[in-house]
This record gives sequence, structure tokens and C-alpha cells, in this order.
Amino acid sequence: MRPDCAHTRNSRHTPAPSNLIQRGGIAVATPGCMTAGELCIRRTITGDPDETVVDAARRMIRENVGDLVIVEHVGGRVHPIGIVTDRDLVSGALARGTPDALHICLRDVMQRDLVTAYDDEPVERVLETLEKHKIRRLPIVDRAGGLQGILTLDDLVAWLREELDRAANVVEHQASLLAAPR
Repeated sequence: MRPDCAHTRNSRHTPAPSNLIQRGGIAVATPGCMTAGELCIRRTITGDPDETVVDAARRMIRENVGDLVIVEHVGGRVHPIGIVTDRDLVSGALARGTPDALHICLRDVMQRDLVTAYDDEPVERVLETLEKHKIRRLPIVDRAGGLQGILTLDDLVAWLREELDRAANVVEHQASLLAAPR
């Protein structure tokens, strides 16, 4: 992580105090400072390539997630090797409509051309990656390839909304200062 932005993220979309600067008495995030590692959800629900699609679907329902990051364990570290979305389960297995569809493993339906982002990458670059690859979910890895979390387009939109709200507060505050009698 960049030293001027280092922190542990405690809530889902709240910028770290180290990201904040004071403008007109209101704290706003420093532009270009938020990284993928700071914004990502650290509790990533993972799957094993040999897990069946039925077991995966049940776990996704239980965990209330729309994807599983498929991982392998290498040298005591967890490395992402693919991703499975709820749509992949339906179109890659269940829509076959055959009894053997229930026994298909995640390795047979997972997206193998996995796109990831580094935890120290700026959020702006993550947005570019999502747009370029036309995807909504992005596993976040460290420079050694170890899984650190997941960042979704929904997470980014929520964070951007909060940033815009902060900017609107600055404008409102400045307007109230201008309108106040002197």
C-alpha cells in the first residue's frame, strides 16, 4: 500500500482517516489516493475447483454472494485461479437439464481467464480494468499473487456516491458561507 494511504479498512465504504483532507471544515478524500486493497471486501468467499456446482450454489445462497473465487493453495498461500458467478452455474451446468449436471465440478464451469488487480493499484485503474474487460467483479491480489479480497462494481459505485456526497457537502458549506451576512 502507498504509505500516505495505509490503513485497515473497518467498514464497507468509509475512507481511511489518512485519506482525508480538510476543505472548508469538511473532510474529503484525497483524489487518487484510495487503493483497491483499501476498498476491497476482505472476506472473500472462495471455492475449490473440485466442488460440485450444487454445493457451490448452496454456499452462495447461504453467504448471500453472487460469485466464488476459485482458489488453489500453494506454499501456505491462497491464489485465485478462476471465478464462478451465479450465472455461470445456471448457464454452464444447471441449464443442461440432465441428471449428471448436478455432479459437474466448478473447474468445468469457472471462468479461467481470470482478471485481477493488485491491492496497491489506485481505484481509478480498477475502474478502467472493469470497463476494459466488461466485468463486474475483480479479485484483488498482492504482488505475490495471493488473494487479498474482492472488489465489485457495486462497491465502487457506492464509494463514488459517498465521494460525490462529500463533494456536495463542500459546495453546500461554501454556499452557506457566501450567503451568510458579514
